[in-house]
Amino acid sequence: MNNFSSKKREPLTDALLLMTITICIFFAMYVLAMLLLGGGFLHAQQVFDMLNDNASLIIVSCGLTIVMIGGGIDISVGAVTSLVVMSCVLYLNGGGSLLGSILLALGIGLAFGLVHGLLISYLEIQPFIVTLAGMFFARGMTTILSVNPQKVDHAGVAKLRETQIVIPWLGYVARNGNLVPARIELGVVVAILCVITVFILLRYLKLGRNFYAMGGNQQSALMLGINVKRTRFFSYLISGLLSGISGYVFMMHTGAGNATNAAGMEMNAIASSIIGGTLLTGGVGNIIGTFFGTLTLTTIKKIVVSSGLNDPWWQSITTGGMLCFFILLQSVVLGRRAKKKKA
Repeated sequence: MNNFSSKKREPLTDALLLMTITICIFFAMYVLAMLLLGGGFLHAQQVFDMLNDNASLIIVSCGLTIVMIGGGIDISVGAVTSLVVMSCVLYLNGGGSLLGSILLALGIGLAFGLVHGLLISYLEIQPFIVTLAGMFFARGMTTILSVNPQKVDHAGVAKLRETQIVIPWLGYVARNGNLVPARIELGVVVAILCVITVFILLRYLKLGRNFYAMGGNQQSALMLGINVKRTRFFSYLISGLLSGISGYVFMMHTGAGNATNAAGMEMNAIASSIIGGTLLTGGVGNIIGTFFGTLTLTTIKKIVVSSGLNDPWWQSITTGGMLCFFILLQSVVLGRRAKKKKA
């Protein structure tokens, strides 16, 4: 008898199991929307539009997933994104260069990540308090820069906005008989690269494994010789860096800065991470699950709007309901697996 056939198949890890459930639910929801609602859901551009509109959210969610895997939280990411957008818009309108605006965005993100990491890791202040202060500070600074909306007036940004990946064979024929090709914005490419980079970090690098160990059990991580303070510091530094990148992608997509930019993005990022299988308690999470968690969250909002429920509170209600559903699902699945392990 073959030795391989006699071996029992290894069970899925918690993160992989939750990610698989999220992916299945996303595809089930989308297929159901195609069958019942039709319309834009029948075209590939609907998926690409969800990616185009939420590229910055995907990037922020990547950073937040790293922090949550390590057992922390960062509620300042949306405000930092907004500050980056406004700062870059004013800098470019004042005659700044494209490269300078990119460095400015990365610098602001790294500055917040550095301060948060130092206060949380080495002074051991509660993450919620530190990042809450960071959120208020970033929102206040954004308002000081400009209360009124500011439109980007720079040729370089205009070229970046116009740069798109065109896929004719995934397009559709409009009512006037013209072929409308599928289009993907440059920001989506940046978001995908961020997802791939974070995936490699968490899957293959020592720092990524340290994030999981620290979030799973801090005392065990210390016994294994992991520098917990340094590891936690890097989680917030990476989160800040990704917030800076997210702000620049947001500016490329909207072409404008506003004091209310990215309002509520931190809550959507947390929801995307949880829906993707990341536990608030730490130690469990998968960046691919977070990616599909963002798509799932966006899909349910699209379904609500396509159903004729255009009032904004319906999207909030459905988002809250979905979040509760996935939290309950996580508790049930992980609870049953824990009982089986004990048995």
